[in-house]
Amino acid sequence: MNVADTGDPIDDVTEPKRVAAMYLKERVYASFTGLAIVLVLYNGVDHHSAAYAFEILALGVLAVVLAGFASDGIAHLAVHRTFPHGRDLRTLVRISTNALSTLTIPLGLIVAAWIGLLELDTALLITGFVYIGTLGLIGWLAVRNAEVTWIQKLAALVTLVLIGLVVLAIQVLAHSH
Repeated sequence: MNVADTGDPIDDVTEPKRVAAMYLKERVYASFTGLAIVLVLYNGVDHHSAAYAFEILALGVLAVVLAGFASDGIAHLAVHRTFPHGRDLRTLVRISTNALSTLTIPLGLIVAAWIGLLELDTALLITGFVYIGTLGLIGWLAVRNAEVTWIQKLAALVTLVLIGLVVLAIQVLAHSH
């Protein structure tokens, strides 16, 4: 917590470390959601068109990003007793819209399938690897500068991967019914 010149505590969403954590958190949510959707689409690729895959992936990730924005807004309201405004609101909007960038390469690959440059199953498979790579990179960023031993870093990364696999399995199960 920072203290302003007035001596009052400042606990807003514009503090750099908090903002960095929020960016990573939103990217993790968007990436897990995108990966789960892509896996479900891949399993039923014979029954879906590229246009359908584009729509489902875009809407699914958009929904989780909006849910993250809403939860951050509600949390701000609960803690600060006011709706976010000014810099706080701009930061929340920037974090949410940044999470939408997890769609750039995946939707580009699906568009490539839509116009016939790739088969849809190939585009979805590559998209799955893009999301897995994104999650791996986020995990590495989380542990690389931690002030712990390399064994503890490895344990943290393995734990993140295992938790990620459990979350992914639950999401795939939920989306496949």
